[in-house]
Amino acid sequence: MHAKHLIAVALLVLTPRLALAQDRPRVPQGPQGTVTMPIGEYNRLVDRAAQPDTTPEPPPVPAVVGRADLRARVAGDTARGTLRLDGEVFQRGQVKGPLVSGATLVDARTDGRPLPLVQESDAHAAVLTGPAPFTVTLDWAAPVTSAPGRATFALPVPAGGTISATLDLPGDPAEVKVEPGVVTRRQTSGGRTTVEVTLEPGRRGQVSWSMRETAAPGVPATARTLADVKSLITIGEADLRMVSLVDVTVVQGEPQTFEVRLPSGFEVSSIAGSSIETTRAAAGAIVLTVHDATVRRHQFLISLEQAHAPGSFKAMTSFPTLTGAQREAGETAIEGIGTLDVTASGDEGLHRMDVRELNATLRSLARQPILAAFRYQRRLEETRGLTLEVKRFADAPVIAAVAQTVVATTLVTPEGRALTEVQLWIRNRAQPFMKVTLPPGATMLSVEVAGETAKPVTGTDGTRVPLLRAGFRPDGVYPVSLVYLTAGEAFGKRGDAQMALPKFDVPMSLVHWELFLPDRYSATPNGGNVIPARLAQLVAGSAAGTSLDVGHGATAGIVGYLPERPIGPGQIVGHAVDTNGATLPGVTITVTASDGVRRRATTDEGGMFIVSSVPSGPVTVTGELAGFATVRRSLTFDQRPRLVDLQMSLATLSETVEVRAEAPVIDQAKVTELQNAPSQNVLNLQRRVAGVLPVRMDVPRSGTAFRFVRPLVLDEETTVSFRYKRR
Repeated sequence: MHAKHLIAVALLVLTPRLALAQDRPRVPQGPQGTVTMPIGEYNRLVDRAAQPDTTPEPPPVPAVVGRADLRARVAGDTARGTLRLDGEVFQRGQVKGPLVSGATLVDARTDGRPLPLVQESDAHAAVLTGPAPFTVTLDWAAPVTSAPGRATFALPVPAGGTISATLDLPGDPAEVKVEPGVVTRRQTSGGRTTVEVTLEPGRRGQVSWSMRETAAPGVPATARTLADVKSLITIGEADLRMVSLVDVTVVQGEPQTFEVRLPSGFEVSSIAGSSIETTRAAAGAIVLTVHDATVRRHQFLISLEQAHAPGSFKAMTSFPTLTGAQREAGETAIEGIGTLDVTASGDEGLHRMDVRELNATLRSLARQPILAAFRYQRRLEETRGLTLEVKRFADAPVIAAVAQTVVATTLVTPEGRALTEVQLWIRNRAQPFMKVTLPPGATMLSVEVAGETAKPVTGTDGTRVPLLRAGFRPDGVYPVSLVYLTAGEAFGKRGDAQMALPKFDVPMSLVHWELFLPDRYSATPNGGNVIPARLAQLVAGSAAGTSLDVGHGATAGIVGYLPERPIGPGQIVGHAVDTNGATLPGVTITVTASDGVRRRATTDEGGMFIVSSVPSGPVTVTGELAGFATVRRSLTFDQRPRLVDLQMSLATLSETVEVRAEAPVIDQAKVTELQNAPSQNVLNLQRRVAGVLPVRMDVPRSGTAFRFVRPLVLDEETTVSFRYKRR
């Protein structure tokens, strides 16, 4: 449209507006035949007139098939099926759309009406009207080609974006392949097998499966079967039980009955199987009749029993076998109930195997630890035998509960009163209560089990603390804590005193005891059944300086800062912490000398490390841990033991922190003084006395800590005696 035409249209539109604007001030009019309008509206009309007409771009293709759903059923030597195509026509009018190639079509329909097709080479196309979506249904057929042991047929190739296929095949084929494609589901029912497949668009597909031989009409085919027998032998108190899973595969024919030969001396207790219709006993065998003879695979679960004399015995046995099986493979596992020693041996066809290689189904049948396992191959008319020599022992009691770690803390006042907290980390299997016998004159103040307050039961033979019921947490370790107060004689100027821990009826793997005495007395341990922790460290410590694991914070505080064993020449000792002061275990410590010689160590659970045999001269101590910035400290080493502490910060990027600070020389006397300082356990117990425990006592705020250990304690007191003197 030209500008002059737009101006004419504008005159028609603006005429009513001019009538309404008569009352407004008159605008000077131009010559006859002209129209007066604002300049902005005039420019807008000119711009619209200058814009070219826009024509929509044509679609890239006239029509497309988005989804194809293919179905096929094989009957005899022909595969027939339907192919449904869903797509859309983009152009207006009639277009030619490709549908399928490589197919023999029987019929074509769309919306219930016949659809004319156009054939181009081996492809078929249809004339479609658009723009609109369409749905086309094609009936197709393909011949089934049979080869020795194999049958195949070709699939049509639809022009779809996604192609799914459902195939209905006869019998229970042992192997189904679709190329190219992915089998997503397979189901066998009623003598036929349904296979769901996803095909690749644009590629010719082929379906193949195993085909078993069939006899001529009216002539029954000779049955050919394969068997797989998995047996579990259970040695009981007075019987020998065997559970066998017999897996039968039919290679040829359609057998209705199967005969399973039983090992001599065994009686059948039960028979199970989803395809079993009836069972009957025969001489040394059982005959099983199945519902459907066309099914190619059966499973039978047979349970057998054989009595034997109690105690030790020797027995020879074989396994269930499928009569007439061309080849039979088998696995057997042996388990026993009670305390026994089993020697199992077999004939030359029986081979011992690792129990971890057993079939998962056979392992799931076992209820006891598997003692031995064998595998074998058996051909027609062959037998396989197993000899068992069983020595049975009388049952012995087992430990129902155990305390893996025990940490005791005792605060002693000048009046002779002692406040003790005992923390046990219990692994309980079947014990409902733990018996506690307190020292004479002791009173229980509080009990906690797994962090919850518990109420103990007091009896004539001691106090019983309830444990978590057996089976509630069978594999977990949980804490049990108790606090008691012991009355004693007041300390004099000098003398002897003795302290004791309660007796527990659960075995204790390792006991750690910290005894805190007031600073007005100097004491020297001189007896008891405990070992000073310092001596235990000398025995348990390694050359690398690993500290003794006291577990669960027993070395928290100052005592965990320095090792218990003496520091010697040529050693660098240190402690790795983060910026908040928390210890960092697992830090790699590298001490590099000027000649390039390196010594390495790793911090323990308390963040402690010791590097020995450090050469004299300038050395660099480096600390590395994933997620933290690498820290380096340099010093000149003169064989005197040095203390090098490393504070490591989180690293956002790869960075190294150089620390320039003098490493102090370790004074062994100072180390001993720090080792005798109270641990965090003492400080925690002091706080509990001040605000939690229902007891009034003047606990010492400063003093000397003595640490002891005792391994393998069972139902006996742990004692220590010492000689004291007032300072």
